[in-house]
This record gives sequence, C-alpha cells and structure tokens, in this order.
Amino acid sequence: MNLNQSGKKRHRGIYLLPNLFTTAAMFAGFYAITSAIDGRFETSAISLFIAMILDGLDGRVARLTNTQSEFGVEYDSLSDMVSFGIAPALVMYLWAFESLGRVGLFAAFVHAAGGALRLARFNTQVEVADKRYFQGLPSPAAAAILAGGLWISIEYGYDVESIKYIVLVTTITTGLLMVSNFRYSSFKEIDPKRKVPFVMAIAIMLVIGFVMAQPQTMLFLLAVVYALSGPVITLVLRRKWQGRNQINH
Repeated sequence: MNLNQSGKKRHRGIYLLPNLFTTAAMFAGFYAITSAIDGRFETSAISLFIAMILDGLDGRVARLTNTQSEFGVEYDSLSDMVSFGIAPALVMYLWAFESLGRVGLFAAFVHAAGGALRLARFNTQVEVADKRYFQGLPSPAAAAILAGGLWISIEYGYDVESIKYIVLVTTITTGLLMVSNFRYSSFKEIDPKRKVPFVMAIAIMLVIGFVMAQPQTMLFLLAVVYALSGPVITLVLRRKWQGRNQINH
C-alpha cells in the first residue's frame, strides 16, 4: 500500500470526468491560437467562448459527482492560463498588434501576465478568501471582452487598422483589471435548487433568447457590464465597512 508522509493512503489515479472537461477547455484555447495563426480570427473568438463554457462545467461536474481533487484544481489553473491568459493575448497580437511592434507586444504581454498573476493569487488565497467575491476580474471574463470585441469587429466589418489602438487599450485594461483589488461577484451564493419568482424565469429566458440571436454582441456586452461591476461593488462594500466602523466607534 502506498502511503504519504502523513500515513494516509496515496491515490495514484485521477478523476476522469471533470478532467476531460478541463482538457477540452484547454484544447479550445489551443485551437484559438492555431486558428489565429491561420488567419481564422472568427473561429478563434468562438473557440475562446467554447473554452469558457467548458471551464464553467468542469468544476460543477466535479462537485455534482463528488470528484474534486487537488490535481483537478491545479490542472484547471494551468488550463485557464492557456485558454484565458496566453490564447487571448496571442490572438489579439496576431489580429491587431503585429504592426505596432514592441507596443503591441507589451499590450499582449500585460494581458498574459495579468492572467498568470491573478491565477497565482487566487490559488494562494482560496482557503481564506470570501467565497462570495473574486478579487480581480476573473480571467474568463477578461478573455470574453477581447474575444467578443474581435467577433463583433469581424461580424460588422470593422477595419482592424482603424480600431487597433482601442483594442490595445482594452487589452492592457483587461490585464490590469485581473490583478486589481476590485471585488467581483462569484455568484456562488446562488442556489440552482432554490425557487425563484416567475418574473425571474422570464428574464432569464429573454437573456438566453438575446444571446442566441446576437451572440457576439450580447456576450461582449455581458462581459463588459461584469467588468464594470467590480468598481461599483467595491465602492458599495467600502462604504458599508466605513459605516460599520463609524458605528462601532
């Protein structure tokens, strides 16, 4: 029997099902890179959104099947770095920044480095952090802004040369938001088994309908709204804390 230093039995295997979703998410990010190299940027954008869907499923599948593991957590972080850190940065560079030289290289690297730093901070604070909030913009949401903007530009025929500086600033901003101290809702307090008002069900149905009708526009707008929610939530929480401190004093 294999024992570790603490005397507990060591499990050599890994759980297959959740890690299959993680692997698929990483492949989608990798495919986004290869598609961008071939000049198929719309495919790159779609691949990044597919990676986001798969990334959202792996953790839920692990919890539903009770197959969480340390290996799965670390593997998911590495997959996120590929799909939401490196892939969007390279796609933006190949699409809009090559003609900008070192400035374009810098902007792409800021996003990639921001993704790496955010994931490292998340992994070191996961045991002590408030589960209701993320610190810094989650890397999938940051990637969604870039992928959504790319998809919209292709859909409506925008000339990339005329918007490359907007894309440059946006890419740097997503990198900085990932390492910011802004609080973002994790939505983990939402219980899918809990009953909701009928109006809420109608609202969810309408949102899904809008997303299906105009996926590139709606996904981009949802990602931007979420990114903007961080400063608002942080300001509201700070005022609450200040109010409590004043009452206590």
